Amino acid sequence: MTTSAVQTSHQSLEEQLRELNSRYHPLTPEERVRQLYRDFDADEVMLTSSFATNSAFLLHLFATTAPEQVIHFIDTGYHFPETLEYKRKLTELYHLKVVDVHPEAWKHEYTLKDQTWKTDPDFCCSINKVEPLEEVKKNHSVWVSGLMRWQTEHRAGLDIFEYRGGIIKFYPLLDVTKEQRDAYIRNHKLPFHPLVARGYSSVGCTHCTRPGDDRCGRWVDSSKSECGLHL
Repeated sequence: MTTSAVQTSHQSLEEQLRELNSRYHPLTPEERVRQLYRDFDADEVMLTSSFATNSAFLLHLFATTAPEQVIHFIDTGYHFPETLEYKRKLTELYHLKVVDVHPEAWKHEYTLKDQTWKTDPDFCCSINKVEPLEEVKKNHSVWVSGLMRWQTEHRAGLDIFEYRGGIIKFYPLLDVTKEQRDAYIRNHKLPFHPLVARGYSSVGCTHCTRPGDDRCGRWVDSSKSECGLHL
């Protein structure tokens, strides 16, 4: 953290998070992103994106307020071709600095041969999404993600700053409503993911994604609602 951050030697992590949340709640998403780099050194910040249906909002926000920020994309090997094309388009359009993160080849190959997503989707997500990011997380102290409360029951209980999985999580869009998101997309003329026109409101891996409203098309016929990255 920078010298302007809230952390002091006598403060507990819980107190630090409470103070951060208190200061960031009144701010707009744009103000929150700018403030982040006053409270944390740039090399402490880790930003991830799945380049899915809601990704353009957060990516545009960072492209205009923190254009030097590196964006980590977890290439599971199971993305829709449309997602990879959308990633290419947004990267070129907003001059993004994207770094691909891959699962270990032999582990990914195992899930491919075993079709692990059919029998144990949590394990498949762990191998192809969660584990690859663990090494990256070690080099940062705050992880930025574009989660919004209205997306799932789990996300409805989050705060702007949380401590999860050994790292501070930062959700600058957390209290943005669906209507506010749509207005931002319209006002800034952001391109939609190609699969939105085919009824996909949320897009993940090919085997576990179907058309549907919000996240209803993810892990259909399963109680699973999160890949594990944000639990």
